[in-house]
Amino acid sequence: MRLWHEELIRLLPKNQLLGQHRECCALRGNGWKKKHKTVDYVFSYSPYHLFVYHLLVMEEMEKRGYNVSAEWKDKNYRGKTAEKYDNLEEEITDSPIYKEHNSEYLAECIENLEKKGIQLKYSFLERMARIEILRKHKT
Repeated sequence: MRLWHEELIRLLPKNQLLGQHRECCALRGNGWKKKHKTVDYVFSYSPYHLFVYHLLVMEEMEKRGYNVSAEWKDKNYRGKTAEKYDNLEEEITDSPIYKEHNSEYLAECIENLEKKGIQLKYSFLERMARIEILRKHKT
């Protein structure tokens, strides 16, 4: 269980992107507030933050031609078995949405993907920024 750094969403391979959608669906539904070491930080925020993060995932899915059930674009929807929110309060979110998604977390996510044999496709500028992040992370 992991929420990838939001900067990586548009670069994720198909399996990781679709997996992230399933992860968001589970967390928004009956998985909300269920302890899990790598995503516990999510529960210290309003569920609205997860909704906004999930929107990023769904937008990328649609850009790639995948269908997304319209229900998930409703901030109050929590899946077929979880009770809907009663008008979940909208909040202004920062970028990154979760402060935990900092440069160290970005490096950790990239490293995790590379251990799985996944090399992300970056532009030259993104590659230079990535090298700088990894250099700082290792010192």
